[in-house]
Amino acid sequence: MGGTVKAVILVGGQGTRLRPLTCNRPKSMVPVLNMPFLEHVIRNLKTHRITDIILAQHHLPAPMAQYFGDGSRLGVKLTYVMEDSPRGTAGAVKNAERHLDGTFLVLNGDIFHDRNFTGFLGHHRGNQAKATIVLSPVDDTSIYGVVETDQAGRVLRFIEKPKREEAPSNWINAGTYVIEPDVLNRIPPGVKYSFERELFPGMLAEGLPVYAYHSRQYWMDTGTPEKYLQLHRDLLAGKCEGYEFDRDLIAGKDCRIHPSVKMTGKIVLGDNCAVEPGAILNGPLVLGSRCRIGPGAVVEDSVMWDRVTVGPRASVRGCAIANDCVIGAEADLKDAVLGDHVFIEAGSKPEPGTRVFPEGAEGTP
Repeated sequence: MGGTVKAVILVGGQGTRLRPLTCNRPKSMVPVLNMPFLEHVIRNLKTHRITDIILAQHHLPAPMAQYFGDGSRLGVKLTYVMEDSPRGTAGAVKNAERHLDGTFLVLNGDIFHDRNFTGFLGHHRGNQAKATIVLSPVDDTSIYGVVETDQAGRVLRFIEKPKREEAPSNWINAGTYVIEPDVLNRIPPGVKYSFERELFPGMLAEGLPVYAYHSRQYWMDTGTPEKYLQLHRDLLAGKCEGYEFDRDLIAGKDCRIHPSVKMTGKIVLGDNCAVEPGAILNGPLVLGSRCRIGPGAVVEDSVMWDRVTVGPRASVRGCAIANDCVIGAEADLKDAVLGDHVFIEAGSKPEPGTRVFPEGAEGTP
């Protein structure tokens, strides 16, 4: 169990629940605090000296390679492994088997966390486990897979989406694993195969040592726009270790904010943003680069990507807005999710919760 530990990050999913934000990009490249989601994961691994990282890809792979290259800019080595068809969580790792020669980590590519990978690996090795699963507590077990363990932390069984009152615990599979390389022999090649429903239950049935690592560290499945927004609220509130903000406004280079602008709460602005007279910004709020907030506009509790324009006296509340969108003057937008290049007409008031897809996007309603 010694030697260098590698990490496999599962980044092949289509991000359908996160659409329309993922119409033109993989979910791992969706920005979080103006940095691709995947970059946060990679930087966290590096702090624990895990620098040999394999990206298991399928859907829209090009943007990752274009942005990260070989990983040297971040001080890591990245290897890209492509699936010709989706093979499930375990099948995707099997597809990368030729790169795995020792103990390795597996991370789901849409879960944001501040895992203590060093402690996790120590726990795995101390138990001489074949596989160890990170568990996190939740309030509602009915949408997750609950994991039951004995007092020593050895996994006894998996219960898929039990009712809250019927669950033996509130500890769920949080999508992060440590696995020994010989376990790969149990995964059939070239087929769809799941850790959660096939590999781990099969290992339990044969009495192999599968352990749990109980963690109360921050964890968020960012698979929906609502959870994506909640992640930003949590990060700006300092709920995740390593994301503490000592001032309310963090502005990038060459931002122009008129002195009459009113600002409250935690606000992050990318480079070259302009906020015009009489505008009101209420955090938590994140704007990408080259955003423009018109005179008298109100923007609060939202995440905007790059080059978004909010017209005069428009209102934007609780929204996630992708690149190059325009919100017309005096429009009123609430709890909306906009894909790239969407135009909201002046004076319009879409229904709260509206999702607007880029023109011609696959799967557009």
